[in-house]
Amino acid sequence: MPELPSLLINFRTYDGDSNDMIGVADVELPKLDAMTETMKGAGVAGEMDMPVLGHYSSMETKFNFRTVDKDAINVSATKSQKFEVRGAQEVFNKATGEVEVVPVKLVVKGIPKSTELGKFEMATTTDSSLTLETSYLKLTINEVDKIEIDKLNYIANINGTDYLSDVRDALGL
Repeated sequence: MPELPSLLINFRTYDGDSNDMIGVADVELPKLDAMTETMKGAGVAGEMDMPVLGHYSSMETKFNFRTVDKDAINVSATKSQKFEVRGAQEVFNKATGEVEVVPVKLVVKGIPKSTELGKFEMATTTDSSLTLETSYLKLTINEVDKIEIDKLNYIANINGTDYLSDVRDALGL
């Protein structure tokens, strides 16, 4: 691999419907935690937690805002929300010795499950936040889709393999 990933140079968060920038925020990405079922019985020496193909536990995306922001309040309504986080990553190309910029984009959809207004304290940030129950996630790096999870449409595409394709076929979807 000729590229050595270095860091995220910068990013912006946008309302995915209006394409307006939303506040100044940092974003805590969701954890991909497979749902599991314990398998035990004849043929197994003990117990084994088996992941359920393409199914994930609750996924949360958290947006931490510096201040109470009108745009952040707008997207805290208890209805489906869509966000785009667009960034620029720095990679070092070992073959050429050059630093390159690679675009990265995260699209998340879901319903806000908590809004923290933060605190008022003189000459400091309010530490406001929004936590989204994430039902859809798509991560694209250098214009290549790497992860797409759509819980409501039975899609679990990881690095080009859709692990729920056969499930959709079996269900007649």
